[in-house]
Amino acid sequence: MRSLARNNVAVAGTGTRAMIFAHGFGCDQNMWRFVAPAFAHEFKTVLFDHVGAGRSDLSAYDRAKYSSLRGYAADVVEICKDLGLGKAVFVGHSVSSMIGVLAAAEAPDLFESLVLVGPSPRYIDDEGYIGGFSRQQIDELLEFLEANHLGWSAAMAPTIMGNADRPELAEELTNSFCRTDPEIAKHFARTTFLSDNRNDLARVTQPTLILQCTDDVIAPTCVGEFVQAHIPGSRLVVMKATGHCPNLSAPEETIEAIRSFVH
Repeated sequence: MRSLARNNVAVAGTGTRAMIFAHGFGCDQNMWRFVAPAFAHEFKTVLFDHVGAGRSDLSAYDRAKYSSLRGYAADVVEICKDLGLGKAVFVGHSVSSMIGVLAAAEAPDLFESLVLVGPSPRYIDDEGYIGGFSRQQIDELLEFLEANHLGWSAAMAPTIMGNADRPELAEELTNSFCRTDPEIAKHFARTTFLSDNRNDLARVTQPTLILQCTDDVIAPTCVGEFVQAHIPGSRLVVMKATGHCPNLSAPEETIEAIRSFVH
C-alpha cells in the first residue's frame, strides 16, 4: 500500500465501479474538485497527486524514474493494484492523458475505458505532424522556466487556461504552478514537453473518449484529431469550452461528456 501515502490517494464514492482522475502538469488532485463529486454516487472515485505535486511524498521523487512518462504510468498501475481496482475508468487531463495511455497499455485488465482531456502525444511539430510548437519554442519555454519559475508561472498560466474574461481561473492555475517545487517542476516540464508517445496510441485496446477544447493553445484541434485517428475505435468530442482546463472552466460540460460516455 506504499502508493497510497506516496501519491496522497483519496478515495470517495459508493459505486461498485471505479473512476480514477489524474491531473496535469503543475497541478494536483484539487483540479478535479468540480468534476469528481458528480460521479461519487455511481463510482468509487479515486484522486491522487503525481509524485512531486500537491501533497505527495516529495522524498519519493526519483529523477531517473520520472525522466519518462512511463514512471508516472507505473505509479498509476500500482495505485490501481493497491486499491484492488479492476476495470476502472481512467480520466486524465493534459499530460496525464498519455500517462493513462501508457498505464492502460501496460496493464489492460485494470482499465475499462479511458477519458483523455486535452491529450497530446507530442507537443513538438514533426514531419507530417503538427503538435502546436516548434522545437525552438519548446526550448525557449523550458529555458524561461529554468531561469524564472515564478515568472514563467505568471506568464504561462493565463495562456494555458484561456478564458481571459475570467481572470480568477488563470490566477488559480498560476498559484498551483507556484506551489510546485521549482526543481521538480523544471524536470517534469522537460519530461512532458519533450515526450513523444505517438506510437503508443495504437496499443490502446479500451474504449476511449477524447475531449477536445476549442482554442486550446497547448493541444490544438489537429492534435485531438490525430489522437482519435490513432486510437482504434476512439471517439472525439469537440467541446464548447475554451482553453486547456475544462475541468475548471467548464465542469458541467465536462461532466456531461464523461457521463454520456461511461453509461
